[in-house]
Amino acid sequence: MTQAGDITQQGRLARLGSFVAERKGLVRDYLSAISGAGGRLVFSLVYFIALANTLSIAEFGMFATASAAGVMLSRILAFGFISALYRTATIRPNLIGTFTAGFLLLAILSLPLLAAASYGVYLVFFSGTVALAAFVAIVFAESLLWRPVEVAMIVNNGLGRFGKAAALAILTAALRALGALAFMFSSTHTLEAWAWFYIGANAVSLAVAFGIFYPRQRLRLRTELYWRRLADSIYVAGAEVLFYLQMEFDKLLVLAIGGPHLAGLYAIIMRLVDLTAIPIRTFSMMLVQRMMRTPQLLARLSVRLGIEGGIFAVSTLGLLALGLLLHFFPNALGRNVSEAAPLVLLALCVPGLRNLVEYQAELLFARGQTLVRAVNLALLAGLKALLLVAVLKEFDQTPQLVLSLNGAFLLLYLVSALLTYCAMRRPAKAI
Repeated sequence: MTQAGDITQQGRLARLGSFVAERKGLVRDYLSAISGAGGRLVFSLVYFIALANTLSIAEFGMFATASAAGVMLSRILAFGFISALYRTATIRPNLIGTFTAGFLLLAILSLPLLAAASYGVYLVFFSGTVALAAFVAIVFAESLLWRPVEVAMIVNNGLGRFGKAAALAILTAALRALGALAFMFSSTHTLEAWAWFYIGANAVSLAVAFGIFYPRQRLRLRTELYWRRLADSIYVAGAEVLFYLQMEFDKLLVLAIGGPHLAGLYAIIMRLVDLTAIPIRTFSMMLVQRMMRTPQLLARLSVRLGIEGGIFAVSTLGLLALGLLLHFFPNALGRNVSEAAPLVLLALCVPGLRNLVEYQAELLFARGQTLVRAVNLALLAGLKALLLVAVLKEFDQTPQLVLSLNGAFLLLYLVSALLTYCAMRRPAKAI
């Protein structure tokens, strides 16, 4: 073999070795990340079983709805600057300390807006059903305690420290499960009493997240860096609020129109649906990171269809397994859950369609199309509200209502796919 041939062969072997090493690294990172999702899934199930069977069905519905509102409102914290912190961790990790200082500054500045928005949501949806003190406690726990814990997970994932992020996810899920178990063995089982246990579990989680898991960098304020990214962060915050509005608005409407007991049954079903999303979100997070570096990753239609088909199949099989378990063993997850057991299989397509809408929103975030993402989510939130109001007014029997959700979420998915993939024809925004 000639010298030129040797060089060519060596080049091919080097490229092959690089390809194999890259794939091995990707698989290792995914296994590290998915281990956190698996552990979180187990402890989330313990948390759900303990809480759903300790509170009454009506109070569980009120808590789940108030918690969903708190998650939505928490996206106002720091005006969405968490997105800039995530991008920094992914692309320019040496600036984490600088952007963490910006996050803290903007978090303080956002508190009046967060308080005003929370009170407005309370007046519209909760004033007749949930005590103001309990609502404030739940929103406080979600916005000012749990949301910063998520920031610690996000930063570790951005840095590629998937093992650390996984450990934090498992540990904090375990702490919340312990809080629910402590509440279960306490003497008072009211929503107001649970709110204090919830604050305690989230406060300990926050101390662990920043005391042990957050990267150590010196905090430096550089306001000129923050203002340049503030507009994009506000777009992200608006999109996140709209995203969770369209994800959780069904709980608010069921509480407002159907009352606390129906809201409780609905919350139990949707909590089981939520559990199917935990491994999907891990995959989406890693895909988003890859797309930040290579925006053309999903240029081929076959790749898009394969990923969406996989997400739908995994989500549907997850709920199918839970539904079959509850069909044959209705009391497997507790007495209160058994009342919702016959309804679970009726929502079989909901988790797959719901997770696909969430995945498509993440695609636009990865490409930097934050304003388009916000507009799309606003349209989806409005459409979902119209569909759910129609469903709630049309069907007075719970089984029919749950079954009709499959059609409503199918229409939402189709509209989301149209909006998302039309937007992806435009060039990705430079980060």
